[in-house]
Amino acid sequence: MSRPNTRLLFSFLAALLAVSSAGPARAQEAGKESPPGAASNEDANNPLAKIQAFNVQDYYVPSLSESGDETANTVWLRYAQPFGKVLVRASLPVSRVPTGDGTGASGLGDFNLFGTYLFDVGNPKVSFGVGPQVTTPTATKDETGTGKWQAGLAAVYFNATSPAVQWGGLVTWQTDFAGPSSRPGTNVLAVQPFFFVQMGKGLYARSAGIMAFNLEDGSYNVPVGVGIGQVIPTASAVFNVFIEPQFTVLSHGPGQPELQIFVGFNTQFVKK
Repeated sequence: MSRPNTRLLFSFLAALLAVSSAGPARAQEAGKESPPGAASNEDANNPLAKIQAFNVQDYYVPSLSESGDETANTVWLRYAQPFGKVLVRASLPVSRVPTGDGTGASGLGDFNLFGTYLFDVGNPKVSFGVGPQVTTPTATKDETGTGKWQAGLAAVYFNATSPAVQWGGLVTWQTDFAGPSSRPGTNVLAVQPFFFVQMGKGLYARSAGIMAFNLEDGSYNVPVGVGIGQVIPTASAVFNVFIEPQFTVLSHGPGQPELQIFVGFNTQFVKK
């Protein structure tokens, strides 16, 4: 990782420390702002909230390891729907990826679907779910997908017992079980710890970098994210907008992001 990225990382960490110290004093105020039937400000970031949701999230990568000046960008379209104690989430990426010749390739990626069974842990402020996931080869170009059918597991934990700080994690694993033998096999473990610090009036600090480990070829990427977001409750929906720079602190293999800019616009629909 370059020296400029290191200096930026320390600056963002210092900013997070500053806002974290201010968060607890204002957290009670933040928890009173959602309209009836809507999620609280804390639940706006809960991936296991039993609320219909549609999210648009973007990862812009201005710097890749061993890739010269090439960049990448992926927009994720995500839809979540609860069915009793099962929460189903569907995700479709639209990507622009480097091709090595400076031109890049753009198109749809592989469609992912997972369902988590929500266990009753005896505390309504704590959520835990486990379930299967499947990824289908829907990519419109070879470069934007794997060409493989994949299956695996997903486990999610979210702790909102504190009105000031919420935390948890998402762990997914999947490997291929069908597809052209000419395409490389897949075996990927992803670990996403997340932390949210409430600062009042819907404003919050966040960190939600995804650590990706390719168990097939041994490459990996470990980022640290430090960002800020705003929850905006309305009569019909709760909106959540954020930006989070994510700096790579450990990586191995070519084409790994050295810096990512994670931007999102999430919508949770109010129950009537």
